[in-house]
Amino acid sequence: QRIQSMEMEDKIFEILIPEEEVLEIDDGKKVATKKRIFPGYILVKMILDDDSWYVVRNTPAVTGFVGSASKPIPLSPVEVMKIRKRIAVKKPRARTHFEIGEPIKVKSGPFANFDGTISEINIDKGKLRVLVAIFGRQTPVELNFNQVEKI
Repeated sequence: QRIQSMEMEDKIFEILIPEEEVLEIDDGKKVATKKRIFPGYILVKMILDDDSWYVVRNTPAVTGFVGSASKPIPLSPVEVMKIRKRIAVKKPRARTHFEIGEPIKVKSGPFANFDGTISEINIDKGKLRVLVAIFGRQTPVELNFNQVEKI
């Protein structure tokens, strides 16, 4: 809209906010959400001259650029291609807030109140394999995401 009002259609061709769909587990349910690949960054395909640079630089909420204060650094065609490929993937990327090796506390089930360490994560099933100390031995236990909490 700003491009049209400033009559820059012949110099600013495309504005891209790189996002991808991510599957997250929330209360044991898989939820698909869009997440920005590079939070705080946008890509602009443009002919860089004083007029187009002025419009981009003075756009509300634009605070800085990759490069120097006087001119941004253009991305190479290979870099742009990699970003576009990642955006084009239709299958949501699975994501969880748990990490292998992370200490947790079991909230429910037969091992409630036991501490353990995550050894495996199965995002598709919403399950964790946790090493729990039982009678002085590390025993692997399979638990749902909603049965544990971070320590």
